[in-house]
Amino acid sequence: MSKSEMAKSDGGGRRVLEFYSGIGGMRYSLMKAGVNAQVMEAFEINDIANDVYQFNFRHRPYQGNIQCLIAADLDKYAADAWLLSPPCQPYTRQGLQKDTGDARAFSFLQILELIPFLLQPPSMLFVENVVGFETSDTHAKLIEILGKTNFITQEFILSPLQFGIPYSRPRYFCLAKRKPSSFVNEFWNSQLIQSPRPLFEPFDTVANDGDSSQEDGLKLFQSCQPIENFLELKNTGNAIDIESVTSVTGLSNDLECDSLDQYYVPSSLVERWGSAMDVVYLDSKRCCCFTKSYYRYVKGTGSLLATVEPKKRDKASLKEQRLRYFTPREVANLHSFPEDFEFPEHISLRQRYALLGNSLSIAVVAPLLNYLFSEPV
Repeated sequence: MSKSEMAKSDGGGRRVLEFYSGIGGMRYSLMKAGVNAQVMEAFEINDIANDVYQFNFRHRPYQGNIQCLIAADLDKYAADAWLLSPPCQPYTRQGLQKDTGDARAFSFLQILELIPFLLQPPSMLFVENVVGFETSDTHAKLIEILGKTNFITQEFILSPLQFGIPYSRPRYFCLAKRKPSSFVNEFWNSQLIQSPRPLFEPFDTVANDGDSSQEDGLKLFQSCQPIENFLELKNTGNAIDIESVTSVTGLSNDLECDSLDQYYVPSSLVERWGSAMDVVYLDSKRCCCFTKSYYRYVKGTGSLLATVEPKKRDKASLKEQRLRYFTPREVANLHSFPEDFEFPEHISLRQRYALLGNSLSIAVVAPLLNYLFSEPV
């Protein structure tokens, strides 16, 4: 959906609040889901993220501390749905896992604790976070409050790989509806699901076959596209060139003003960290999750692309393969951001990677939102 179409769609429909809005991944997902919804307000404390959000949506999110919000502040929006993607650092495996003791969890806990005091509570909630959140004390608090306020839940752990995107980024999702509303597939109520089947199959089909792990042969699980379908820089012989007829926007922001050399991994880093690097090729159908530290570090922050195809991959020297980072536009493509998503020119390269690393997969969130907003026939 273009920006003009998006502006038209914001004229009515379900009223939505978008918490921790970042660079707009949740809003783009709502648009791709085809939901007739109006984002009444977005909330984000990161000034740089708000610059990007404003640049693409012509609206600047509320930048105050949402811990200061009270029930009356939220009641005035009369929102039908809350979409929340709170900070993941309290729960990520790479972090200290301080959970509710982490200051970055406080605002989310505060928002949850306001729900019982609302005069106009939302009828739907959507929460996205890292795998590991589902075993946290914060999760237990979420489920406790939703249960006490008459919500039913369905929880998912899903990855873009399950939607044909060659990107391994498993994430936890909680979908909640307040009674008397109900899910299309009630069979999955109060369950943690690791298959997207309930999003697409009719109720009687999944009810008769409750084993969500039996995914072989389903049309849903088509083979992932190759990495090359998501690139803006193409391999030409032994070098990288800009594809002459690319339709990817944002190209000038990422490439024209900067040398292409900046995307190559220095040989010194290849020598030091080569054994720890995740290297992918044009025909690869899986790459690792890009974190906010991608480009700053090469170990454990995301995959690197070989720009020279070796004759034998298992024996070739990594130096000979001329490894490079994926560009920000390519990372955005793997996150399924639309073609008209762009960064303002003043956003630095490292900031772009960090913002994308903190974002979400639209290919996964969009069908989840479509499912959440759907009503049983």
